[in-house]
Amino acid sequence: MSRTPEEIFRRMLDLMLAKDMNAVAELWAPDGIAEFPFAAGSSPRVLRGREEVRAYLAHYPDLMDMKAVTALTVRPTDQADTVVVEWTATGLTVATSQPYRLDYIVVLTVRDGRIALYRDYWSPLSAAAAAGVSPD
Repeated sequence: MSRTPEEIFRRMLDLMLAKDMNAVAELWAPDGIAEFPFAAGSSPRVLRGREEVRAYLAHYPDLMDMKAVTALTVRPTDQADTVVVEWTATGLTVATSQPYRLDYIVVLTVRDGRIALYRDYWSPLSAAAAAGVSPD
């Protein structure tokens, strides 16, 4: 059964809130791509394939304790397999126990019910500040 891009994105958020990063990675196609056009410092700009995504996500719950998605807008495109998603996550930074709020814009393309392309426009400076680390 094929799932829509919106259904897959919402499932991804549920899994992130549950801190099940392996299940998040399983949403990717084996050759799916994650792109981070604004990545800085040592952060990767591209992850190629499900296993690179899995490795990237493995320690996310050790850095960021995502508690809620406080805003979510899904915008369809002229391509049925692609949506643009604006969303906001809030939670606590694990290292400092300080609250954070991060805003994202994601372009998501799905093929055969799996993520083929996840292009994430996030701010590396905001993410570094939220994580309590230097953006380098």
